[in-house]
Amino acid sequence: MNLEERINAFVELGKFISQFTQKEVQKDANVMHNDLFFDGFKHQLKLAQEHNGWFTDENIYFALECWSNLLINNTINKWLDKYNFNSLEPKKIAIVMAGNIPLVGFHDFVSVLISGHDVLVKQSSNDKHLLPFLAKYLEYVAPDFKKKITFTEDKFEGFDAVIATGSDNTARYFEYYFKEVPSIIRRNRNSVAVLTGNETHEQLEALSDDIFRYYGLGCRNVSKLFVPKNYDFASFFEAVYKWHPIIHQTKYANNYDYNKAVYLMSEFDMLENGFLMIKEDLSYASPIATVFYEYYDSSESLKEKLKNDKDKIQCVVASGFLDSEIKFGQTQRPELSDYADNVDTIAFLLKI
Repeated sequence: MNLEERINAFVELGKFISQFTQKEVQKDANVMHNDLFFDGFKHQLKLAQEHNGWFTDENIYFALECWSNLLINNTINKWLDKYNFNSLEPKKIAIVMAGNIPLVGFHDFVSVLISGHDVLVKQSSNDKHLLPFLAKYLEYVAPDFKKKITFTEDKFEGFDAVIATGSDNTARYFEYYFKEVPSIIRRNRNSVAVLTGNETHEQLEALSDDIFRYYGLGCRNVSKLFVPKNYDFASFFEAVYKWHPIIHQTKYANNYDYNKAVYLMSEFDMLENGFLMIKEDLSYASPIATVFYEYYDSSESLKEKLKNDKDKIQCVVASGFLDSEIKFGQTQRPELSDYADNVDTIAFLLKI
């Protein structure tokens, strides 16, 4: 398969995925192989929700809608335009996937296959229903993919490079286990927002999407706020109120109640509004239903801190603060070129 054929196959996959959106699930007669796959994928969506209580309709369909908007011809070509695939020799790339949000490892999967390599996938037990089905659809669209996609639950064997995502603890294991091959090893990262007190209601409301989407379980979810001294959180609480129905989700509510009890028993100072707690804390990783905050003295000192802690941070949400900042409300809508940990996956795959 040449690059154009691989791109076309993923475009067809994007058309298939586009039938499953937040607004509605509607069958499109123009989508290839729909009679074979449409009802089957609906069943896989149901299984994914039953298997993982965090994978609600809203979260799964949001993830699918984002991917359907990315897997279009112009967007893929724009992403790949700066790379040279002519001299690539196909290798087998192993991927160890996380399972914190739906299809969290899909970008790695797409990157490996669209670059021309073979992929060997080990999925998280928390997210094992969606990707194999989409891979099977891809194989029907482009049969040459059949010999290039393998899923396994066993020990990796016969691979040339690895992309592994996990916690800081598992990353140390990955570094040892995969020390003989080229690798991308991803650790814990969190995202932050820099507030000045001059944000509009619309910006703060968009920020609430960055906080609550996927229940805050993603590395691109904002888990910490940097605010100036004497910052008034009233406007923030007012703006995030649109997410108050989240407290009716049992798993989220249980975490909220538990963390609130811990804070109260420990006599920690915190503010809460019935579905979110905010607590002053130097850490970046906050528990579910909690956002940490930290005061800053000046823009210069904060920029220096963020620079020093760059290996702990996935995204910085702000307005006119950093060249690399993410706009409010956009952390969970990354572009294909927004690589995790700022490591260019395609460039890595082309060097192997």
